Amino acid sequence: MLAIRLKRIGRTNDPSFRIIVQDHRRSPKKTRGLVEYVGSYDARKGTPQINGERVKYWISQGARPSDTVHNLLVDAKIITGKKVNAMNKKTKVVKEAPKEDAKPVAPAAELKEAETTPEVSAA
Repeated sequence: MLAIRLKRIGRTNDPSFRIIVQDHRRSPKKTRGLVEYVGSYDARKGTPQINGERVKYWISQGARPSDTVHNLLVDAKIITGKKVNAMNKKTKVVKEAPKEDAKPVAPAAELKEAETTPEVSAA
C-alpha cells in the first residue's frame, strides 16, 4: 500500500519537508520505494506547496495520507473532511479549561439592598 507522508530535508533547527508518495513499509529517509514528490512544506513559514491534482490521483489509486499530511490537505482545501488528531494515540488532546460562568446578577442586587436597609431589632 502506498502512503503520502512527509520526508524531512531541513537542517538542524530549520525544519522543512517534502511531501512524498512511497510504499508504507519503507522509511521516509530511504529513496528506495519512492514513487513521486508531490509537494513541499516549510514548517517555519507554514506554507505548503502541494500539487493537488497529483495528490488526488494517488488517493484515487489507494494511497493513504498520514495524519499530518491529511491535516495539511484539509487546510489547503485539496480534500474535504475534518482534521484528525495527529498526536500519539495514547496522548490525550489537551482541551481548554472550561470558562467560569459569570455570577448571576440577582444575588449581587440583594446584597446591595441588605447593606442599605438597616435591620430592625425587636426590643
